[in-house]
Amino acid sequence: MFEAVETLVAEHAELELKMSDPSVHSDARLAKKLGQRYAEVTAIVKTYREWQQVGDDLEAARELSGEDASFAAEAVALESRLRELGERLQRLLVPRDPADSKDVIFEIKGGEGGEESALFAGDLLRMYLRFAEHKGWKTEILDSTESNLGGYKSVTLSVKAKGTPEPGDAPFAMLKFEGGVHRVQRVPVTESQGRIHTSAAGVLVMPEAEDIDVEIHDADLRIDVYRSSGPGGQSVNTTDSAVRITHVPTGIVASCQNEKSQLQNKEAAMRILRSRLLDAAQAAADAEASSARKSQIRTVDRSERIRTYNFPENRISDHRTGFKAYNLDQVMNGALNDVITSLIETDLADRLAAVEAQSVEAQS
Repeated sequence: MFEAVETLVAEHAELELKMSDPSVHSDARLAKKLGQRYAEVTAIVKTYREWQQVGDDLEAARELSGEDASFAAEAVALESRLRELGERLQRLLVPRDPADSKDVIFEIKGGEGGEESALFAGDLLRMYLRFAEHKGWKTEILDSTESNLGGYKSVTLSVKAKGTPEPGDAPFAMLKFEGGVHRVQRVPVTESQGRIHTSAAGVLVMPEAEDIDVEIHDADLRIDVYRSSGPGGQSVNTTDSAVRITHVPTGIVASCQNEKSQLQNKEAAMRILRSRLLDAAQAAADAEASSARKSQIRTVDRSERIRTYNFPENRISDHRTGFKAYNLDQVMNGALNDVITSLIETDLADRLAAVEAQSVEAQS
């Protein structure tokens, strides 16, 4: 059982040797890549070694139980612990999304509902900012277009972990299922009759790409500069500091106008462009291999909603997992753990079932 872990034990020792080499840490990107893989393999090896130790202790307790009844009770407890470790090890060994160790770039856009949709987009932004704060992550708004009432027609947010998180705890691993259409039911501030309206905002979640993830040639880029504008289209800058970058071969566009410096806006737009290119490449690969990214909905169509936020009933409902809770006020303040856990567990169950099906097929 778990024979495949022996290969990872050897890889773990090799990674430790590489990370002890000072020259590795002179290359920040290489050090980060090795650190992420080391954290992933360490979790598996640590669990495997504990599983082996508990197995040995269980065998000894069973042998001694005939002489001392206390060992029989200990054996029962060890059997339970061995099952827990076996299940955890099985989960850790399930093939993961290669992007799970990455940071995240969020795009939140208002959809149907006009100003109310833009206000809800702002509420979603605050919800994710609070959740990131609870997790100890760093956030940065890369670009935004505000509405007249203080909401957001669109906003792009970067979320970064501090240090090297454990497998499954990185921003993309935890937030990738947030992509889709979020529907809100409430009385808008613009409603004078007190009627409940339904509107929607769209969320797109992308792993933040690094330079080594995407190859971009300068000749493939068209860079335009223009004057940034605020709500209602009024000018907020007297210089052409806003930047729009078009990747000509794909037609993918990224823009940024938040900073006063053209250079800063260009750097932010390149971060967004890299992540969009990486996301497009992964989506194309997944489309050929499977429907793994079907949870990411690119349009703000209320009929394709993934989640509903019902303010009058203080209810949140996720339509993919059937999760439902009546603590919407807390969720909007960043208490997303229960919702996210239900999505992660459902995805894990699906992946385990797929692995088991492949195993059965291979044996038949």
